[in-house]
Formats: sequence, structure tokens, C-alpha cells
Amino acid sequence: MPVKYLSFLLFTFLGLNIPSLHAVSINDSILVEIRTPLHWKHIDKKADGDTIQDPLKKRVDWNKLAPYFTVPAKYEEVKGNYKDPFIFEDNSRVSTLEEWKKRRVEILNSWHTRMGEWPDLIVKPNYKILETINKPDHIKKRIRFEWIPGQMSEGYLLLPHEANNLPAVVTVYYEPETAIGEGKADRDFALQLVKRGFVTLSIGSTETSDNSTYSLYYPHIDSASVQPLSLLAYAAANAWYLLADMPEVNKDKIGIMGHSYGGKWAMFASCLFEKFAAAAWSDPGIVFEQTRPSVNYWEPWYLGYHPRPRRERGVPTNENPARGLYPQLLKEGRDLHELHVLMAPRPFLVSGGAEDGENRWVPLNYSVKANALYGKRDRVGMSNRPDHSPNPASNEIIYNFFEYFLAP
Repeated sequence: MPVKYLSFLLFTFLGLNIPSLHAVSINDSILVEIRTPLHWKHIDKKADGDTIQDPLKKRVDWNKLAPYFTVPAKYEEVKGNYKDPFIFEDNSRVSTLEEWKKRRVEILNSWHTRMGEWPDLIVKPNYKILETINKPDHIKKRIRFEWIPGQMSEGYLLLPHEANNLPAVVTVYYEPETAIGEGKADRDFALQLVKRGFVTLSIGSTETSDNSTYSLYYPHIDSASVQPLSLLAYAAANAWYLLADMPEVNKDKIGIMGHSYGGKWAMFASCLFEKFAAAAWSDPGIVFEQTRPSVNYWEPWYLGYHPRPRRERGVPTNENPARGLYPQLLKEGRDLHELHVLMAPRPFLVSGGAEDGENRWVPLNYSVKANALYGKRDRVGMSNRPDHSPNPASNEIIYNFFEYFLAP
């Protein structure tokens, strides 16, 4: 066995820091190269109680993700001006995991109370296969299924050939075609993931996107009883049940992802519905920020629902104020970090762009703390790019994330 390989194993299992440049080679082939120091205590997944079937493979894979799951030093333990989610409504403080589990229920219930209670989940969704196309590297099925009571939606189910008990990812967007490669570049998430061995289900709010009302409304757009963004999350939960009932899918390894509008959708779905095993949110604006037009949770298709006629679209002003639930949430000092913490101990990745810069680690610190109560590290990650649009590099991080946390 080459000396370099022995050195790599020695440093790894001792949990020491490896200097800035190390190459591990076997038969003159480089397996991994690390150009910046990493904290190897974070890479020892065995310390978190995880089972490692192939330690070297897992460690090499983790090297691709480790930098994105480490809080930058300047943001470590920075709390910002966010309401502490670890304080009960009676002002007592969470100090144990059992107390946190009770507080978690309290947070979830309080948000559902404000946003409107979901209808009963559709645990056996009606669906029909409308078209099947065999492609060289996967099978494409156009399907129709019931995603909210009494309303059907069309989407695309992509399956690797001879799929059986595989991990899966739900992709969400304005319409389902983009994620299967029939839309803007670098948003073909479902297509790229099926090529990596995942079952994918691409769904979107086509009808309301076409008429510019966006989102979903129940029971009617003029009498909605649930905030539209919460109802999108509900529809995604029903999509989970659709996948979970398929023999091609491992129901314990179903994730969700989306970009922008879809990023908000995926974030609310994964936080409010704990059966999603992992999630990636691409530049949704993970907390409220009223000065940024794209972090527009005040709009009536998100958290500012009100009956028509609608307020003029855009940043709230004195002349055009936000309406509905959104201003109430601001008045109460609430923010979306309260939802992020509901993910723990499930892993999630923020694929940040123009709306989610590195400073978003401040609200994410609360999720790091929530995971610590479970004895978990490396479950909260963020990558950053300058632009809102995803690109091949940012998408590769997302795909590596799902491969690491969901693939066998």
C-alpha cells in the first residue's frame, strides 16, 4: 500500500487537520485533492452515529460537500435580530431534546394556525399515466394526479430503467416542463437527477402561472382558507404520497428541491412536512427582506393572500401596503428561521444566489443549534453564487448533496 494512502487514513481517523494540499494516490491515480484546510472532525460521519458501508467512498464524496456545511468563522454563533425559536410561548427555554420536540410541535402548530389548517392529506392520490416514452437513459411518463382535493395536476415522472426501491426527488416550479429539460438552461433538475439514478417527479402550477395568479388556492381564489404558499407545500406533501406508494421508490429517501418560486415552495414543503428526507432550496430568499423585490413573501400568492382585486404587484409602500397575513407576521416578530429549524435532523442545502448571500448563515445558525440537540452536525449547508440564476457549478453541489444524503 503506498505511503500516501497510509498517511491519508492515519490523518483521517485521528481526526486531525490535513495541511492545505494533499493528494491521495493509488496506482498513480489521484482520488482526492484538497486545496484548503478542512476541519476533519466534521467529516467523521461515524461520530454522528451514521453507518459507513464504504468509508473511503463516503469520505471522498463528503470532500465535495464539506466546505458548504461549515459556518464561516465570522458568522459562527451570530444570532442577529431574530426571535429565539428555542423559547416556548410561556417564555421557558428549551434545554433538552425532549423539550425541543415539544417546542417543535408548538412552532409547527402556531404557523399552521396563522396560515390556515391543511385539508386532510391525500395519502392515496388518484393518478393516471397519460403517456410513456422510453428514452435511452430513462423512462418519461406524463401523469395526472390529484394534488389538492378535487383538483388534478399534470406532471412528469422520470424513472431509471428497471428502477426498484430507489431514492427520489420532487422538483417544483411554475410548470413541470422546465425541470425535465424543456425550459431555461440549468433548471433541468429532474432530468439531471434521473441520469444519476434517482426517480424524479416534476410538478408545477401551470394553470395559475399562465394566468398570472400563481400558486394554489383552496377552496377558491376568492375564498382561500389556507395561505397559498402553505397550500403549495400541502400539494407537494401529496406528491410525496404518490411517490411513496410506488415500488420503484424508497419512501424513506424522498427529497424535494426548487429554484426561486420553486425554492420557496420546496422550503415550505420540506419544513412543514417532515416525511421529506432532504431538501435543496435554490435562492428563494430564506428569510423576510422587504427591500428586495424577489423576496416577495408579501404577494397574495405567497403569504399575503387577500381576495381580489389584488394589490399592485411590488415592494410594499405606504401607498401600496402589504395585506393579509404577511404584515401580521412582521408585527409579531416572526421570520422563516422558525420554519428552518423544523427540518432538524433532516439535511438541507441552501443554494444561494443574489437573494441568499453568505450572511444568511446568521438565521441558519438556529438550524445548526437545532441539529446539535439531536447530536447531529453537517446537516445545514449553503453554497453561494453571485447571480440569482443557477449554473452548472451550483447545480453540481445540489446533485452531490442528494447523492450523499439519499443515495444508497
